[in-house]
This record gives sequence, C-alpha cells and structure tokens, in this order.
Amino acid sequence: MTDKYITAFAPASIGNVGVGFDMLGLAIENVGDRVSARKTEEKGVRIKEIYDLNGDVHSSLSKNTNENTASISANSLWESQSQSCGLELVIHKGIPLQSGMGSSAASAVAGAVAANALLENPLSKKEILMYALEGEKFASGGLHADNVAPSLFGGLVFCPQNSLPVTSSIKMPDTLSSIVLHPELKVNTAESRLKLKKNYSLDVLLEQQSYLAGFVLGVIQNDITLIRENLRDILIEPQRAPDVPCFKKIQEIALNNGALGCSISGSGPSIFAICENNKSSQLERLMRESCLNQGYDCQTWISQSNSKGSAIED
Repeated sequence: MTDKYITAFAPASIGNVGVGFDMLGLAIENVGDRVSARKTEEKGVRIKEIYDLNGDVHSSLSKNTNENTASISANSLWESQSQSCGLELVIHKGIPLQSGMGSSAASAVAGAVAANALLENPLSKKEILMYALEGEKFASGGLHADNVAPSLFGGLVFCPQNSLPVTSSIKMPDTLSSIVLHPELKVNTAESRLKLKKNYSLDVLLEQQSYLAGFVLGVIQNDITLIRENLRDILIEPQRAPDVPCFKKIQEIALNNGALGCSISGSGPSIFAICENNKSSQLERLMRESCLNQGYDCQTWISQSNSKGSAIED
C-alpha cells in the first residue's frame, strides 16, 4: 500500500512581535515550507528527500527522522493515533535557515498537518498544536509556540507557555500590514537564547509588561496610536541587536517613515515593521535600500495582518 502524496503548506512567522517574548507570533504571507506525505506499508516515518529554496537537494538538513522538525512532529502525531502503516515525507524548504522567520517551526507544522490529513479521522488544528511543538522543541531547546502557533493558525496569536495547549487568536486591524526584511546573515536560535540575561530589574520588567498590555489592547480596540506607543522592546531587542549589524539604521529609517514599530523577528537576523497598508510599499523600499547601503543583500515580504495559516494544497 502506497498512497499518493498530499502536501501541506505552513507559513513563516514573526516570533515575539517585539513586545511579546515567547508569547506573541504573527504569520507571514507568501513564504513558507511545504511537506508532502504519503502512507507506506513499512511502519515508521522516513524522509525521502529535502529540497532547498532553489529546488535542489538540501546540502545541510538531516534526513534522520529524529533530527528534523517535520519528521519529529509527523511521527509524534502518527504514533499517537496508533496507525498500522508508515509515512514517507518529502520536505521543500521555502524559508531561509536561521533567519528568525520560524523556519524550523514551519517545517514542524507542515509535517504535522500533512500527517494529520492522512488520518481516517483527522484532528483539529487545536489538537495538532502540541505535536507540532514537539518538532520545534527539538530545534530551539524549549517549549514556546510563538512561531508554531501563528504558522498553524494564521494571523496574530497569543500563546504563553503556561497556557499551552490553549492559545488565543487576536484579530489585527485590517488597515495594517507587516514587512519582513531578511538580511543575508544567520543567527542560531538555540545559541541566541543561551546568551540572554537571566535576571532583569523590576522597573524594566514592569515597563515591558506595560508595552505588551498596551499593544494587545491597541490591536483589540483598533487604536493605531496605542499600537504605535507600545510596539517596542526594551527587554530582548537590546541584547540581540549586536548580532544584526544593519538593524539600528533600518529601524531608524522605518520609524522615521511611518512604521508603528520596528524590531527583530524572533532571534534575528530578520527585521520586521508594522505599518498602515498605504505606507507598506514605500517602507519596504526604504528598509531594503538601507540594508543594501550597509552592504547586506536581503529579501523582503509584505503581508496583510490577518494572513492565513497552514493548509493542505490541491
């Protein structure tokens, strides 16, 4: 028994969204990973092949089932449902590695969603979440859903660790867009997390807490002024900025030209900005020009604020 492949797409994401370290994530349109899966007679999950952004065989990612986020999440879901057959996966990477755009999370989500689609009684997305997190946990060394949850559900998601598997989707104002700029740099997420300080002053924690509350309230109330005043990170951004040499100038350009906020996506090196729709094209151009002028090639994406999450493709 060997069935035809079905393919799941899972989008990239903005981890933390500046104000919400490990608690907020936002899906990105038109860029993501794909995992194709089919049933096999042989039990277990195996990876047939992995392809890179250019469609070539990937030179660095492991095909070991226990070392790839897509296969780890797919295997976790598949075993939980006591399936008598196995799975074969083909992974198509569409997100740059170590980019701060949820590359490992998107593969984990796509792997779980593809496996789920082959079940006789598929699970809901809410039920898939914890299986996808198994893959992400391997890559990042911790149980945090700020990339997995938006990649799975789409849009802006509030997902603090203490509430998992419960998450909350928060509708963004339709008048807003996100811009993501990926400079040709790499930052290892696990290593970046290890470098973060363990202790912070009460004053800093309270100020950051107020920004998180103000930003979420601004989103819920469709209050652009409140979003602008609170979309800032005094906790994690200052520690990660040195790893992204082009960030400070790009941030300055963005904030001076209409961005409501601009920070580092996840652990970096990608940089994101939130702005009103009518300013997105000009802002994208200015951010890209700033990056290029500093000697770094880059890619950029503009997304609607409530973009879709994972899906099975025809």
